[in-house]
Amino acid sequence: MLRQKDYETATLSEIKALLKKHEAFESDLAAHQDRVEQIAAIAQELNELDYYDSPSVNARCQKICDQWDNLGALTQKRREALERTEKLLETIDQLYLEYAKRAAPFNNWMEGAMEDLQDTFIVHTIEEIQGLTTAHEQFKATLPDADKERLAILGIHNEEINGKWDHHNERLRKQFAAQANVIGPWIQTKMEEIGRISIEMHGTLEDQLSHLRQYEKSIVNYKPKIDQLEGDHQLIQEALIFDNKHTNYTMEHIRVGWEQLLTTIARTINEVENQILTRDAKGISQEQMNEFRASFNHFDRDHSGTLGPEEFKACLISLGYDIGNDPQGEAEFARIMSIVDPNRLGVVTFQAFIDFMSRETADTDTADQVMASFKILAGDKNYITVDELRRELPPDQAEYCIARMAPYTGPDAVPGALDYMSFSTALYGESDL
Repeated sequence: MLRQKDYETATLSEIKALLKKHEAFESDLAAHQDRVEQIAAIAQELNELDYYDSPSVNARCQKICDQWDNLGALTQKRREALERTEKLLETIDQLYLEYAKRAAPFNNWMEGAMEDLQDTFIVHTIEEIQGLTTAHEQFKATLPDADKERLAILGIHNEEINGKWDHHNERLRKQFAAQANVIGPWIQTKMEEIGRISIEMHGTLEDQLSHLRQYEKSIVNYKPKIDQLEGDHQLIQEALIFDNKHTNYTMEHIRVGWEQLLTTIARTINEVENQILTRDAKGISQEQMNEFRASFNHFDRDHSGTLGPEEFKACLISLGYDIGNDPQGEAEFARIMSIVDPNRLGVVTFQAFIDFMSRETADTDTADQVMASFKILAGDKNYITVDELRRELPPDQAEYCIARMAPYTGPDAVPGALDYMSFSTALYGESDL
């Protein structure tokens, strides 16, 4: 308590309260003086009686006396600091009062003089002109005294108020900077950690969600420190302090970073929850999710959590998509981008990537199912005949297939054999069927 420097940022009324509290402590301390003296007397008496353990008693007594002396020194030092601060703040209050008393009338005098000097006048006789000239000379004669008053007022402001108040303001700057220099990096670190959690593949999605919720809790519990910094910022504003060489962080920087942190953790939690819903709805295994994440992370070169068009294109090519630099390839890529980035933001999120890949996987399964169905109709052959199609399918569907199926050219082909496999692949790729 005695080493605290709470008086450095206290107001005059708070300093007076601290002084009263300190006086009560001093009274309580004085009441223990007799006990210390009694301990010293007992130790002396034991020495005179040649007590066998006198060295130990003397050491303990000396330690108590040293601590008592140190306590007394700290008590006196704190009292001096409190009284010095009280005197400083009283001086500041008096100087501001004096400044206000002298500056307000002087300002009123200047405003009145400005109005008189700028006021238009109309004269009709020489006597009126002479009267105005005499009045102006009298006004000019008062200017030296007015200038002395101006300099005196400026002296109060510059030499006294600024000099003493700047010392107080410097303490406010350091107090704000000490917290801001901790909170600012903490926010940045948390942002980076959340980003890493959202792209890592450690454990299941439920594990990631649990980890993120723990982060969310720790962030919410940090809010009192932000509120405390807001209080220090309020003191800075009230003191009209506009610069702080002790930190690169402003309260606005901290506020923006804090809001971004809250938004980021909420958005990341929402994204993982959506990934869980997508996984469960589409029957995606954890192994597939890990593969999707590995592919996405590999091409996310800047670790932004999104893929740019070129990054996404490279990812698709690595997955086996035939997207060349020719017009046909560009058209196909544009079609895919319209699916994964319908709002044309120029980025592909992991959620959009999962939706696209799971849809592609589902569509591939459907194409395989079509082939399997044709194989059953064909009696497990690699081709199907016109008669089999007309016998097994409704007339309109049979004629549709006959018109679009290419001739089968395999080694086991027979006259009129049709290739249902290439047809199924074409059917999968056609959007108008």
